[in-house]
Amino acid sequence: MRILALSDIHGSYEDVDVILSKEASYDVLIIGGDLTTLGTDSEAGAAIKHLQSFGKPVFAVGGNMDPPQLDETFAQLGVSINGTGVVLNDVGFCGVSASPISPLNTPNEIPEEEIKQRAEAGWKEILNARWKIFVPHAPPHNTKVDLVSSGNHVGSTAVRKFVEKNQPDVVVCGHIHEARGMDSIGKTKIINCGLAGRGFYGMIHIDKTISVENCQS
Repeated sequence: MRILALSDIHGSYEDVDVILSKEASYDVLIIGGDLTTLGTDSEAGAAIKHLQSFGKPVFAVGGNMDPPQLDETFAQLGVSINGTGVVLNDVGFCGVSASPISPLNTPNEIPEEEIKQRAEAGWKEILNARWKIFVPHAPPHNTKVDLVSSGNHVGSTAVRKFVEKNQPDVVVCGHIHEARGMDSIGKTKIINCGLAGRGFYGMIHIDKTISVENCQS
């Protein structure tokens, strides 16, 4: 299975089309949050329907710049993995929308306890999967992929604790644009996909083993 992972699209849908054309043989598409920037239900719905038109499964969480009501739009279109899980060909996908509460006061911020609850709820749905992909918008705290330009770590402590405890095979995140890259916690591979509008994305390859790489169109 080839899983294409995008995050922080922020309305750059034409740039996403370029990526999808380059990686046309992907099997599953993950959207790791911030599909829009303060987008409406109609904008988000049209974007998801367009991504579904490529004929591949799409799984999505909302980001801190996606208004909270967009989670309902994602759920209605059958793509949401916020606080829930989906298993496809023995690969489980679960995730958490939003980011931790921050001084930025963006539209979709929630307490760390709520992040924990959503993560655990989704995890229960994929426990029997051979491979497990966890998709929080916010990266785990104190990693290479949650560093802002000031040098501070601003990721989610709840995501960090969840990963340490459960050890998913891969964490797909975004949120911190300048921290595009990869890291690991135990056996868990972590990828911050970076800004899709700059052509950044991730690829997860699953066969007898699992591998992750950062890519650019």
